[in-house]
Amino acid sequence: MTTIEGNLQQVRERLARACEAAGRDANAVTLLAVSKTFGPEQVADAVAAGQRAFGENYIQEGVEKVLALQALLPGADLEWHCIGPVQSNKTRLVATHFDWVHSVDRLKIAQRLSEQRPEDRAPLQVCLQVNVDGGANKSGVAPEELSVLAHAVATLPRLRLRGLMCIPEPSEDMAVQRAAFRRVRELQQALTDQGLALDVLSMGMSDDLEPAVAEGATLVRVGRAIFGHRPRKEPVTASAAGSA
Repeated sequence: MTTIEGNLQQVRERLARACEAAGRDANAVTLLAVSKTFGPEQVADAVAAGQRAFGENYIQEGVEKVLALQALLPGADLEWHCIGPVQSNKTRLVATHFDWVHSVDRLKIAQRLSEQRPEDRAPLQVCLQVNVDGGANKSGVAPEELSVLAHAVATLPRLRLRGLMCIPEPSEDMAVQRAAFRRVRELQQALTDQGLALDVLSMGMSDDLEPAVAEGATLVRVGRAIFGHRPRKEPVTASAAGSA
C-alpha cells in the first residue's frame, strides 16, 4: 500500500465516522483530493487508490496537470475542480479545462466563464465563494450581497449554479468552526427558499472536515491529509482561497 493510498483510506474512514456521528449517509459527502503543488505521479497514485475528483488552486499548474493526466491515464474518468482565485485573464483556461469552479465571487468572472465555456462540453458546475466571517483580505462575496449574485449567475448559459463554498478563519474551537459552517448552510437554505436549486456545500478541509460534515457539507476539500505537506513554499496571496 502506498502512502497516498493509506492516507486516502484514513480520510475516508474519518468521513464515514463524521457522517455516522451526524446521522448522515456516508455517501452524502464527496471527497475532493486537493493536489495543488503535487505532480501527476502523485495524482496517478490517488487514482489507483480509487480517487476520481481532484482540486487545484493554481490555474496554470492545474491545466498542465489535467493535460498530463490525460496522457498518463488515457480514458480515466477524472473530475477537475478549480478551487482557487479566478482572475479575468485566466477564465478561458478554467472554462476550457475544468469541470467545476468553486471560487466565483463576482458576476464579471461568471459572465466570462459562461461566454468562454466550449459548447461541446457539459455546463461548468459553479459554486459561489462566500466570505462568511468577513476577513478583509479574503476572497468571497459578502453574505448580504450573495442573493443578488446568485440569481444573476443562475441565469447564465453554459454554467450550472450548484451551491456555496467557504473557507472560514482557522479556529481550534469546534463551536466556532460549526457556527461558520452553519451560517453558510443557512445562506444556501435561504437561496433555496428563493427558488434556486442548490445541492452543494463545499466546506471543510484537513483540519475541520468533521464540523463541516456535522453542519451539512456535501463536499470536503482535503489536501495535506492525503498528499502530505506541500513540497515547496506556496506563493503568498491576499485571498488565501482554497487552502486545504
